Amino acid sequence: MTSIGTGYDLANSIFSPDGRNFQVEYAVKAVENGGTSIGIRCKEGVVLAVEKIITSKLLKPNANKRIATVDRHLGIVYSGMIPDGRHFVDRARDEARAWRDTFKSPIGTADLASRMGGYMQAYTLYQSVRPFGITAIVGGYDPSVDLPVDGEVGRGPSCGAGGKIPGKNFGGPGLYMIEPSGLYWGYYGAATGKGRQAAKAELEKLDLAGPGGESLTLEQAVKEAARIIYVAHDDNKDKDFELEMTWISGPEGPTKGLHQEVPRALREEAERLAKKALESDDEEEEGKDDKMEE
Repeated sequence: MTSIGTGYDLANSIFSPDGRNFQVEYAVKAVENGGTSIGIRCKEGVVLAVEKIITSKLLKPNANKRIATVDRHLGIVYSGMIPDGRHFVDRARDEARAWRDTFKSPIGTADLASRMGGYMQAYTLYQSVRPFGITAIVGGYDPSVDLPVDGEVGRGPSCGAGGKIPGKNFGGPGLYMIEPSGLYWGYYGAATGKGRQAAKAELEKLDLAGPGGESLTLEQAVKEAARIIYVAHDDNKDKDFELEMTWISGPEGPTKGLHQEVPRALREEAERLAKKALESDDEEEEGKDDKMEE
């Protein structure tokens, strides 16, 4: 294996002899130092959540948002370098706006992930730039019916937002995670940041891709997201944090197809249950330790 520091890590346009791009690997390390972000996709919609580490007691509570609205039906959460994330969000908003101007319809979640994946990948090609130090989770609920757009002319394509082909359904929830290399995949549950391993283990327990995922309601997903963030934070107990959560439902759901913050009452209830579950787990572990000592 090629050792780091032999000159192959001086620019991201250089591969090492064994095919590694060290600048991208360093960007992944920057992500791993950031607060945990997760996304949960269920039948009714998508929930995004992030562990915002409080770096100063002087920071204003509930300010400095880490989850951003890109379009009415789309949101992004990210872990890693916050300035990189803010630029990424600005670019995503430009892409969503350009799509509306060109196609007279809202951009699909998969289309946005594709465009932003290509944008991040471009930053791994040139010596004059560096890779993004973030991993982003994109969540959205694509409309199942056509929505009017300002400046719309004509009838549009036969299968656009919602589609017009009899017997075919379009739209629904979507969740994608985009890595610093530009790689992106579609997920039922995604996690990134410092506590990603613990969060991923908890997400896998939910069986989101199986029959259990179909029965998970959006409110249950909110409570699970809060619990998972608290579990992931357990390895970082010495630092205080704020929990920020948003959700996106279909037109019949609580958000009416819009990306919105989870209502304060529901978020506080989810946090209360998360703390209670964490305390129960601690008590069970203490009981096991006592039995082993006996």
